[in-house]
Amino acid sequence: MRTPGPLPVLLLLLAGVPTARPTPPTCYSRMRALSQEITRDFQLLQSSAPSEPCVRYLPRLYLDIHNYCVLDKLQDFVASPQCWKVAQVDSLKDKARKLYTIMNSFCRRDLVFLLDDCSALEYPIPVTTVLPDHQR
Repeated sequence: MRTPGPLPVLLLLLAGVPTARPTPPTCYSRMRALSQEITRDFQLLQSSAPSEPCVRYLPRLYLDIHNYCVLDKLQDFVASPQCWKVAQVDSLKDKARKLYTIMNSFCRRDLVFLLDDCSALEYPIPVTTVLPDHQR
């Protein structure tokens, strides 16, 4: 019995299983990911020892894209005069501006607001865990 040469094996490996293409991000997934990134970056900025004292006076930025007040919160953060020349804050403001634009124009129809509680955006969003069925 003859064993296959290296060429047929190589062709099989190259042909192999077609790679799955990831689905492109939807408006909703893009808004959600960007809001989580902004919230995480804000928390890191607040928790690290800030070299600039102005960081303490920035508006709080805990985002929930399902809360109607998030649009006002983003506008307030971007317009705040604190920390104009701090690179981390400038980057955060750019991301907030981008999220506001996405939410207010490109993805406006994809957005559903479930809350209208502005005070809820002043504190970190609690993480909830779902117990498996056998633990309930």
